[in-house]
This record gives sequence, structure tokens and C-alpha cells, in this order.
Amino acid sequence: MKRLSILMALLMTGFCAFSQSSQSTEKWRIRLRGVAVIPQESASIGVISGDAKISTSFIPELDFTYFFNKNFAAELILGTTRHEVHTVGSDLSAIGASNSADVDLGKVWLLPPTLTLQYHYPVGKFNPYLGAGVNYTIFYSADAGPTVKDIKYKDKFAFAAQAGFDYDISDKFFINVDLKKIFLSTTATVDASNLTPAASPQLAPVLGSINADVKIRPWLLGLGFGCKF
Repeated sequence: MKRLSILMALLMTGFCAFSQSSQSTEKWRIRLRGVAVIPQESASIGVISGDAKISTSFIPELDFTYFFNKNFAAELILGTTRHEVHTVGSDLSAIGASNSADVDLGKVWLLPPTLTLQYHYPVGKFNPYLGAGVNYTIFYSADAGPTVKDIKYKDKFAFAAQAGFDYDISDKFFINVDLKKIFLSTTATVDASNLTPAASPQLAPVLGSINADVKIRPWLLGLGFGCKF
């Protein structure tokens, strides 16, 4: 994550340095934010029931905004985040464990590129905006953790909503505050066949394919700075 932050900072510095000598009409903005990714999770888990718990994550985020005119713009948001995943209150009595257990499902990385269409209403140095668009989340490098054998997540499209503002601190540079909500859901398939009791081999197919419909619905709260070019 530290290397990713450095790479994003270098990319932004390069763009901003170029913009100082560019004769552009400043139709572009680039921002580097620190973002808290706060899931608002819930789940419907087959066979073992229970709910889901997904950790909050803190990440760097890079975005590019193109202005069609002074009011309308399109923004592409780039970043990646890793979360820890648990079930909560799952019934494992069929394998001789608790009927209200928390199961460690390891960690998973999310790559959620998001494209929004924004409306800006600049007033002097203050430029508030509202946005809405589409997100496509790719789940990768899933580590199932110490309990189950494997876990897979389905990549999904989601609706995204956004609000924020830029505040100019010079002709080229500004600070940014941004809040996004991504209405993301996915389907997870857990292979827990390794937990099959020796006395009940007939449970192996059931435990080998436990499906869960998971609503993640994260808030993304960001603070950063940017430049115009």
C-alpha cells in the first residue's frame, strides 16, 4: 500500500508539473485523496446462516476529471482496497461446533473503478459538486484464511453517488473533500468441505458450496489535494 501511495503521488506530481507549462484551458483536474472505505455490510448466508462483517480500510485514491463546460464534468476514480471478512453468528452445530460462531474468511482485494457524471456550481474559490455514475468492482487475490478451504467472489456492477467540493488555494492547486456511496452487492461461494466430519461424509457436497448474498454498500470518505491542467 505504501508503494501504491508513492506511485500515485509521483503520477500526480508529473501531471501537475506538465500543467505548469501547458497552454491548456484547464479542462482537466487530477486529485490524490486519502480515503476511508467504510462498508455498511449485511448478508444472507446459505446452510450455516449468520451475517457478514467486513473491515474498514484506508487507501490512496487517484482520480481524473474532465470538464465539458464550467458546470458539467466526468470523473474516473482509481484505487484498490483490501478487507478482512468474517461471518457473524453462523450455525456450525452440524460439524460439532457452536451454533453461533464467527468464521474467519480471510482477506480479499477489491479494484473498484468508478465513473461519475458531475454537476459543479463554482462560487469564487469554492466549487461544490454532486455526482452519480457506475462502479464495476473486481475481487482478486482472495485469501480464504485459516478456517475454510477456499472462497470466491463474483465481480459486480453497482450504482455510485457522490458529493464534495474543491477549494482553490492558488490558480493551479486546490484541496478536496469527497464523499461517495457505492451500492455494491456480490455473491460469495465458500468451500468449507475441509470441515466435513469423518462420521458424516454426506455433508461434503453441502459444505463445499456455501453461497452467500453479500451487500457491501461502502461509504468512501476522502480528503486530498489536486491541480488543474
